[in-house]
Amino acid sequence: MNIHEYQAKKLLNSFNVATGYGEPAETAEEAVTIAKELSQEFDTKTWVVKAQIHAGGRGKAGGVKLCKSLDEISSYASSLLGSTLVTQQTGPKGQVVRKIYVECASNIASEFYISLVLNRNTQQVCIIASAEGGTDIEEVAEKNPDKIVNLGICSVSGIQGYHSRRVAATLGILDKTKEILHLLQCLYETYLDCDCSLIEINPLVLTKEGSLLALDAKISFDDNALYRHKAIEALNDRFEEDAAETEAKKYDLSYVKLEGNIGCLVNGAGLAMATMDIIQHYGGSPANFLDVGGNANKEQVSKAFQIILKDENVKAILVNIFGGIMRCDIIAHGIIAAASEMQLKVPLIVRLQGTNKDLGKQILNESGLNIIAADGLDEAAKKAVAALKD
Repeated sequence: MNIHEYQAKKLLNSFNVATGYGEPAETAEEAVTIAKELSQEFDTKTWVVKAQIHAGGRGKAGGVKLCKSLDEISSYASSLLGSTLVTQQTGPKGQVVRKIYVECASNIASEFYISLVLNRNTQQVCIIASAEGGTDIEEVAEKNPDKIVNLGICSVSGIQGYHSRRVAATLGILDKTKEILHLLQCLYETYLDCDCSLIEINPLVLTKEGSLLALDAKISFDDNALYRHKAIEALNDRFEEDAAETEAKKYDLSYVKLEGNIGCLVNGAGLAMATMDIIQHYGGSPANFLDVGGNANKEQVSKAFQIILKDENVKAILVNIFGGIMRCDIIAHGIIAAASEMQLKVPLIVRLQGTNKDLGKQILNESGLNIIAADGLDEAAKKAVAALKD
């Protein structure tokens, strides 16, 4: 689960990370009022207005602006709110801006990058830091990999002095080693206490006054741990999620919309990935990742099928089930229920293996549905791609 920048900053503030001063707004009038309050409290006449969407690259897309008057804030907020912002992370459809963030402008001396993320290979949370702040870290990694430091954190000893010294040296601010140590300790505490999967500060800035500020912040959380954090779960903005993905979560289905035209209904994340790979291998393009899991019932399978069919790009559906805990007859009943309700008009390719596969095939054969049967995964993928051409 992702949250907005203003929410991430508020959370980091609660863990003693300095982030500057600002408030969110949903109207131009609110934005002007906030700017006035900030001006009175912090004696500033310069503000930054930022679009609040769950995507990076907002500045390059025109979603961030330095404003030097209240009229400028009003004009920019009016044009930004309700507009569709297209960045390299939103895709061509972009995302609608429903909220903005108004904050005091900072006197920036230097910009850096720092993040905490899980390294699954070492089974450690690691620190990634670079002096190349304010730009995409992927771009830095590609063009200047020597400017990035990657440090693992031992789960027993936590943040140590050598972490801060190495990061401070990488950023070129050794005189701020003590402040870096405090920052890393606070970020690591946030990461662990809130079950985060990513904390990214880009940029972390050194002000001309000598302070370190998290000028922008992105935080992602482990969905599986949200039951322990009801306050964090309440921060979820459903407008920032794909409607189908939100609906899938209600039924405990793992669904991610993709750009292809072959819908996939699979049980097991590994099998789902393999199914998408083999579809692409034979020249097709998957329309989604959809894992119904190992304990899905008829209703869940039916709902999964309906979610796939609601995607207008889907021109064929490949069902690939390897029955273990999941029984093939349950899948068959779910397919029939959904296909009957949605009036299936696209080719349906089904591969059933495992528990009750013969019963599942029998149920489908007697359903009257136009089903293309397949025994192996290769065969199923080939038939799905071929069905698009028929």
